[in-house]
Amino acid sequence: MTTPTSRKSVAIIGGGPAGLMAAEMLIQGGVEVDLYDAMPSVGRKFLLAGVGGLNITHSEAAAPFLARYCQRSAELQPLLAAFGNEALQEWVHGLGVETFVGSSGRVFPKEMKAAPLLRAWISRLRASGVKIHVRHRWLGWDDAGLLRFDTPDGEISRNCDATVLALGGASWAKLGSDGKWQPLLSERGVDIAPLEPANCGFDIGWSDHLSERFAGSPLKAVAIEFKGQRKQGEFVLTKGGVEGSLIYTFAAAFRDEIKANGSADILLDLAPGKSLERVLEDLKRPRGADSMASHLRRKLGIEGVKAGLLREEISRDDFNDMDKLAAAIKSLPLKLLAPRPIDEVISSAGGVKFAAMTPELMLEKIPGVFCAGEMLDWEAPTGGYLITACMASGRKSGLSALEWLKNL
Repeated sequence: MTTPTSRKSVAIIGGGPAGLMAAEMLIQGGVEVDLYDAMPSVGRKFLLAGVGGLNITHSEAAAPFLARYCQRSAELQPLLAAFGNEALQEWVHGLGVETFVGSSGRVFPKEMKAAPLLRAWISRLRASGVKIHVRHRWLGWDDAGLLRFDTPDGEISRNCDATVLALGGASWAKLGSDGKWQPLLSERGVDIAPLEPANCGFDIGWSDHLSERFAGSPLKAVAIEFKGQRKQGEFVLTKGGVEGSLIYTFAAAFRDEIKANGSADILLDLAPGKSLERVLEDLKRPRGADSMASHLRRKLGIEGVKAGLLREEISRDDFNDMDKLAAAIKSLPLKLLAPRPIDEVISSAGGVKFAAMTPELMLEKIPGVFCAGEMLDWEAPTGGYLITACMASGRKSGLSALEWLKNL
């Protein structure tokens, strides 16, 4: 009588979108899947990201979509070609969650919430046989090559035939992405790019007056110009600087400029819908008994935080000189001094270098160990690009692990 061959087993460490997608691929492939997460529940960062309306992907065409990943477009191209924005939408529909495309092109669940999608996903994974272990913090490997975990009942070791690491970056440590995996891989010879803030706000150092009066105020219908690049959108003035969607689109360039030169000088257009000549013409119109504040509001829509910024950044004399005031409205210089600390930003850049992995996302130095998600060395702006690439890489790592197991 022949003894049945035991099924191969895979450990997935990290319960965010990348780890969950890897688990889905692996359980469909017929292997035993154990998913470990250090937090009390999985998908906590995913849930927080969806508090204001979960943006799962973007509907733009493949070429501009891929370009959002800048220096890592080439590395991510095969992953996104296999599982891009359209495939992700179909996958969401398969969970019974309807989606719609917003005016910006972003794709949202109809309910605008992350929780129903995550509940349906986890329920399907559990029903398929995925075993989820929470409050299990990965500690690396022991001398025998077993995975070590710190648990509420003490340290344990687990054996497996392959491992998928989906441990996140270093933003929002309280939700599990704390970057503590870096030395565990570095000591095994894995090449890692330093983790840095991405999709982050920046410090400027406002006066107490501006900060106290306008912190939290949105600047809508503005444009930023930096090193020949110009984009229009909106952002928020914070207690010490700026943050928000328009800032995030430039964040990588701002961060690198600060790292190289100590600061980043940007130009802010407070009236992007009007030319300099039109702004000057409006400013020079007779204002009668109107104050300058009323004149700016009525003729140019400059009021509130926009007016406060002008008074913060230019002298009284320049404010009363229509030529200089017009120039400031169209091209107000701001100096960014530092990105916000990595623990409070939306995502992080850096991580395991693609050169340290095979095209199948397996670590060259540790055969049988695959990586996925934000712990890889890539970054992207908000707008659905982060989640899409995390899930595409999770899918790839899971499928790659299946193929690798066939040769054991």
